Amino acid sequence: MKLRLVTALLLLASAAFAQNQNDAAGKRHGQWKGTYESKRTRYEGTFDHGKETGTFKFYNDDAKSTLAATRVFNADGSCYTTFFDANGKKVNEGKEVNKEREGEWKMYFKGKDMVMQLENYKAGKLEGLTKIFYDNGKVAEEISYKNGLRNGSYKKYMSTGKLKEESTYKDNKLHGAATFYDDAGALAAKGQYTENVKSGKWLYYKNGKVEKTVDESNNKIQLQHTKRKSE
Repeated sequence: MKLRLVTALLLLASAAFAQNQNDAAGKRHGQWKGTYESKRTRYEGTFDHGKETGTFKFYNDDAKSTLAATRVFNADGSCYTTFFDANGKKVNEGKEVNKEREGEWKMYFKGKDMVMQLENYKAGKLEGLTKIFYDNGKVAEEISYKNGLRNGSYKKYMSTGKLKEESTYKDNKLHGAATFYDDAGALAAKGQYTENVKSGKWLYYKNGKVEKTVDESNNKIQLQHTKRKSE
């Protein structure tokens, strides 16, 4: 019995000693464990001659050392990162390359295993289509990005799935044609934006017909002329 106890203690001591070691070149190698000033575990994972490998776990500096994130490293150096809230629910997840977001990232509704937002990244910047969802699963917004800025088509939907707005962005500013719809999905207004400002003539509709025209160049409202039967 004493021999088994001594052997177990030696194994534990050996395991502890094996942590946080460097190779001959001074690079981290083997199991590593980082700590906060509070002495609580900050992270734990394995290095292969200075390169992260396998799964790394990161913890919050709280009494329970709750899991804050995981990073699963691939042979090419990229990793799949997942962040968690204090209750262990996913907050967001996606791929990282050179510590920058790459490809599709998922954001979740608080406390739910339901996607709230889908984003696409290139070298850490938003690129391509971003989708935002209602909690009923229907799309709320579709936003096109280029080099981190809104560029191209933008669509906003009602929770019923009907289109509410369709417009165009250029370098984060509304620029180009825009169309708006009422709660029933009928055409409500359309016109043009120039760098976030309405420009030219805007048409406003009621019951499918033009109710008024607004010349935004001088902000004068031109009511539609209704012909009398005698005309």
